[in-house]
Formats: sequence, C-alpha cells, structure tokens
Amino acid sequence: MNPRLVLLCSIVSVGIAADLPYVGKWKMNLAKSDFGQTTITFENLPGAEWQTTAFGITYKFKMDGQDYPDSMGGTAAWKTVGADTWELVAKANGKVTETDTFKLGADGKTLTDSAKQMKADGGSIESTTVYERASGSPSLAGKWKTKKVSGASGTMEMIASGADGLIFRDLDMGMSCDAKLDGKDYACTGPMLPPGFTVAMKSAAGSLDLTVKKDGKPFFKATYKVAADGKSMTETGASTSGGDKFKIVFDRM
Repeated sequence: MNPRLVLLCSIVSVGIAADLPYVGKWKMNLAKSDFGQTTITFENLPGAEWQTTAFGITYKFKMDGQDYPDSMGGTAAWKTVGADTWELVAKANGKVTETDTFKLGADGKTLTDSAKQMKADGGSIESTTVYERASGSPSLAGKWKTKKVSGASGTMEMIASGADGLIFRDLDMGMSCDAKLDGKDYACTGPMLPPGFTVAMKSAAGSLDLTVKKDGKPFFKATYKVAADGKSMTETGASTSGGDKFKIVFDRM
C-alpha cells in the first residue's frame, strides 16, 4: 500500500465554519496507522500480459516498459530488471508522478516496494512497503498482504471556505479541492492529478463521511474524526469494492 495513494484519497472537509476541528495543517503518522488489511494482487495472464489490483483499482499491462492505462486517468509502465526485481513508472498528465521498485525476498514469501512519489515542487517523498505472500508462488504472481509501511509522510492543509465549506490542499502534490457539505460532487485539480476526480461529503454524528469518485464512479469511502484534544485526526476508510480497509492517524502540525 502506497501511503501517497491513501493521502490522495484523504480529501477531507468540515462542519460549520464557526467550529471546524479539521482546519489546519496535518501530517500522516505512519507509525500509528494500520494498513494491515490492504493487499496487492498480480496475475500472469496469457500472451505475456499481467493484471494488478490494489485498493479496488485494476488494470492490465505488459513487462515491456511501455505506458498502459491505469484505469484512473494515468499510465503505468512496468519492466523486469532482474529475476526477482520489477520497476514501475507511473504518470499523470504526461508527467512522472511515482517510481517503484518491487523486490522479491529470497524465500519468495515477502515483496518489498521502494516507492518515490514526486512532489509538485520538484522534490520527492520516499517510502517502503513490505508485503507478505497470502497466495501464489513462486515469483511476483499472487496476492500480497501489507505487513509494514515506513518512510516519509505526506502533509495536507484544510482552510475554511465560507460558512459551509473547506479548501483541502495536498501540499506535496499541489492538489486542491474546494467543497461543501451538501453531498454533491466537487472537482479536485492539480498538476499531478488526472482530470475527473471529485469528492462528496456529509457530516454525521460528530464525524465526516466522504466519498471519492473518478468520472462519477465511487471508488473510496472514509470517515474522519478529530481527537478530543484536537491534536490528532483518525481516518477509517475502504475501497467501495470491498476489503482493503485501513486506519490512518494524522498529527496536527
């Protein structure tokens, strides 16, 4: 599980402008978060074709270094660089947004993803995800369950907008969403985000319910709750296709 993918899904909003507990800057705390129910699957198909599924997102590709649609408006280029190592270059709007190196453990039971997420300012955020094999063998093909996520964390900022809305900014990706709590879809834009992403939000029982969509199709839902002391915020989310549940803790900056 790439934490930047999760932060992309963390498009948050607020309650009434007079008492917005979510307003401010927040940093993902990987050590306190739980990605243990998230998985990634690789299937080796006929004709040298592969298929991968992660967080309810599925697409097909070949290990030839060419760009293939990733079903989310971007592209993915995979290639084999060794008997136990594979590389991925992801792009959006024609620009590289992420590079990953997947390396199989000597016993074939672990898979390590070393990821570099590009920032809008030209820098990068590096993280490592270690997976345990849940099925399949002996190489990349199979289902992998997240064991540990470590490395740098992303940051976001929420700014009150009028009496019933909020501007959410991913400070690393340069992404911005301006939305209201009326359950309607509002667009998210940014140089590293493909077009067609929207959010719909509603408040309920002291928490915030949110749905992220791509081209009108929901693919992620989450609930956010700020701690009583206001110093941390917890997101519990899952893909709309089922499974891949996680908990993310954010610390106020």
